[in-house]
Amino acid sequence: MTSLDPTKHADWEIAEASEAYMKTVHQLAEELGLEKHELLPHGHYVAKLDFKSLLNRLHTKPDGKYINVTAITPTPLGEGKSTTTIGLTQGLGKRGKRVIAAIRQPSGGPTMNIKGSAAGGGLSQCIPLTPFSLGLTGDINAIMNAHNLAMVALTSRMQHEFNYTDEQLARRNLRRLNIDPRTIEMKWIMDFCAQSLREIIIGIGGKNDGFMMHSGFAIAVSSEIMAILAVSKDLKDLRERMGKIVVAYDKSGKPVTTEDLEVAGAMTAWMVEALNPNLMQTIEGQPVLVHAGPFANIAIGQSSIIADRIGLKLRDYHITESGFGADIGFEKFWNLKCRFSGLKPHAAVIVSTIRALKCHGGAPIPIPGRPMPAEYSTENIGWVEKGCENLIHHILTVKKSGTNPVVCMNAFYTDTENEINAVRRLAEAAGARFALSKHWQFGGTGALELADAVIDACNEPNDFHFLYELSTPLRARIELLAREVYGAEGVEYSPEALSKAKRMEEDPEIAKLGICMVKTHLSLSDNPNVKGVPKGWKLFVRDILTYKGAGFVVPVAGAIKLMPGTASNPAFRRVDVDVATGKVKGLF
Repeated sequence: MTSLDPTKHADWEIAEASEAYMKTVHQLAEELGLEKHELLPHGHYVAKLDFKSLLNRLHTKPDGKYINVTAITPTPLGEGKSTTTIGLTQGLGKRGKRVIAAIRQPSGGPTMNIKGSAAGGGLSQCIPLTPFSLGLTGDINAIMNAHNLAMVALTSRMQHEFNYTDEQLARRNLRRLNIDPRTIEMKWIMDFCAQSLREIIIGIGGKNDGFMMHSGFAIAVSSEIMAILAVSKDLKDLRERMGKIVVAYDKSGKPVTTEDLEVAGAMTAWMVEALNPNLMQTIEGQPVLVHAGPFANIAIGQSSIIADRIGLKLRDYHITESGFGADIGFEKFWNLKCRFSGLKPHAAVIVSTIRALKCHGGAPIPIPGRPMPAEYSTENIGWVEKGCENLIHHILTVKKSGTNPVVCMNAFYTDTENEINAVRRLAEAAGARFALSKHWQFGGTGALELADAVIDACNEPNDFHFLYELSTPLRARIELLAREVYGAEGVEYSPEALSKAKRMEEDPEIAKLGICMVKTHLSLSDNPNVKGVPKGWKLFVRDILTYKGAGFVVPVAGAIKLMPGTASNPAFRRVDVDVATGKVKGLF
């Protein structure tokens, strides 16, 4: 364990020092009781797990306690869910508990932009940091290849149907799908934040250069295939879901799927290995599963069902992470992931920071890449108490699910005792357990209070239930979500979104899909600039996408984009390589 001080040393320096003492994957496998064939090493310190073999062997073993980590509405800097997930894992380890975590694989977009790699931070990190941050075992690359292969199949088919008659198509054993270029559901994807590729024209040239049409790129982790990886139970389930992906609609309004394009099987071939979760460790040596992707604001934002099922069989406590605030990440964990998996959580940790509470209470909004305003290092009980309205809203959301909430104050060394005590008082009054955690600064030793609160919450009975039944009409469910989780007074639709909603409600399959909202993570509302608990507003749904393979429809609220932009001071400016050793520096 490193003795480096997080207040003085960068994350990559702490990770590098810790990696000198980390366990090999073979040591981790032995501690987990894995059989030799269940471990699929990728070098000495990263491995995949043969989930099918492992779950078949352990299917009669009782599950451990299931804990979800979520948060309040964050600042643009993030409030430390991944750090807290790792810190809680370390804290439970310090208490002698058999514990494992499942976190999401980072996207190259935020890793090279402003948020970092989501490996945790300080003395609560997942290591080794460099492979974790830079592609790991290639899961996201597999997703990109599978997704873009569907786009190749779609665009080439449109080109051929434009160039050939029905007779010519028949000679090539093709039937005319009659795809309407105005109803294309998919875009291309890449794993960076590339705002200049959001809207493009493809097929410029002659008839041999493709079908000319409007297109664009989304970020890789927003792909429906990433969602399918997160919610699939096994390879058979994944293959069936792959074939249901709606790529477009024909000119009569009928969905055109990847199965129609005869590409679903080839897409699945790219995903066979990606279905196996990745095994890593905390800097204190507890096992961590890394699987599926981030971005609960524009995607499902969950670690995978497969990883959770493995963790629950291998250990007595399994901690899984959901993206952003409880209005987004926990809600999707609650009403989508748990519905698909059949698993029920014992507790949910709501991560908060004094920084975020001050932001919701009236302090200047911090801007990534610029120094924190001085107000954040100066005691202000009034701002903190006002900001707790946002925290209490999230506590009540978790309680609506029947899950026992634990508020984790992710401590910064600039926080004051009076500020912390104010949050403790208000959180406990709202019916949540409260724990101050200093895992960022002190690792597992700093997370003992949090570990104890979680153990206590897990031992208390709960009454987990979904917010809605899938038989409830689609727009009624969107309205329920807007009112009960976001605090809206209702829902408004653009003409296009309303038309799509009505069409979906007439389709007996699509009408009963779940809801995966695309919405800003920076506010309970659809406006990122409105903090606290907004009142007197309506959720504006400007579009609705169909992710039939993943099992949900995707209402798009406000002005949010599926391809984020790269900021003016991105992280890649500070990443470099020591050419003598090959070690990467500057990651966080």
